[in-house]
Amino acid sequence: MPLKHLGYKAVTVNLSDICAMNAIPTQITLGIAVSNRFNLEALKEFYAGIETACKAYGVDLVGGDTTSSTKGMMISVTAIGSVEKGKACRRDGAKEGDLIVVSGDLGAAYLGFQILERERKVFEVNEQHQPDLDLYAYLVERQLKPEARKDVVELLKQLEVNPSSMIDISDGLASEIKHLCKESALGCKIYEDKIPIDPTVVRTAEEFKLDPSLCALSGGEDYELLFSIPQEDYPKIKANPNLSVIGHFTGPNTGCYLVGRDDSMAEITAQGWDSFRE
Repeated sequence: MPLKHLGYKAVTVNLSDICAMNAIPTQITLGIAVSNRFNLEALKEFYAGIETACKAYGVDLVGGDTTSSTKGMMISVTAIGSVEKGKACRRDGAKEGDLIVVSGDLGAAYLGFQILERERKVFEVNEQHQPDLDLYAYLVERQLKPEARKDVVELLKQLEVNPSSMIDISDGLASEIKHLCKESALGCKIYEDKIPIDPTVVRTAEEFKLDPSLCALSGGEDYELLFSIPQEDYPKIKANPNLSVIGHFTGPNTGCYLVGRDDSMAEITAQGWDSFRE
């Protein structure tokens, strides 16, 4: 990953957590530890990415520590934001019958990673190899330069929709919906044919012999917003191309299920990233 992209991504993925509480990011602090393999020019590139992200989202870099490391680079970003009193979203506010909504489309970042991994392996064999990524530009950008959905938070405010629960999709749709179900003590039904998947994802998944729905469910790093709304708010969002209703919450202890295109039901299992997995 180019260091400028790394700096940009380090900021946006943390701003995404602020957006996932229905808040607007305002400031960040940045702590880094770097080894002597990174020269001054490399660090300037990294900080150029930080600056670009801060300007794009209107946030200020207000502090942080810089220190040495015995190897590699460690990055720690803390994001701060603000939200109107009573409008903050947690993970535990969903109610039975609430609709499950997702912004954007899913699965692209995972396939972008697969493409970059493939090109890296080719480069290791032939350093003269020049990858042609034009066909995969959208997927690679979703992996290298993810965006926090501040625009969705602003859109929901304009639509006068206050989600009852919300989370961002960093570890995959399956993992995140299970978090909402667990925290809200509810079950859910997600409909496979309602999951928003870009045509490029479908085409590239077939190339890699992968199931596009599985990429969306377990790929992660999409940084879209997954949230719930009362059914009476559906008319406010139904015509918006940025938002897709993909299911609804069911009663307590009813389990989390994926309803397939053939109406079959399969229990949702979280196969995405787990920070505490041994």
